[in-house]
Amino acid sequence: MTQRATVSVRVDPERCCCSGMCVLTAPEVFDQSEEDGSVRLRRPEPPEHLLPAVRQAADLCPSRAIAIVTPGP
Repeated sequence: MTQRATVSVRVDPERCCCSGMCVLTAPEVFDQSEEDGSVRLRRPEPPEHLLPAVRQAADLCPSRAIAIVTPGP
């Protein structure tokens, strides 16, 4: 039996404009730095039930600081 590959999330705090949309959309996965407000990743491999919110957060990110990485074939 093969294990299904997991989707992973990557963030770029240097690119982040600190809007906080990611935290509002998927607080289980994203957080903001207390120092500068930039994005921090809480769960780099979120469970499947959180993926719709993660995708929405990536779509809403004005600076495109969130990347969703899907496994290859």
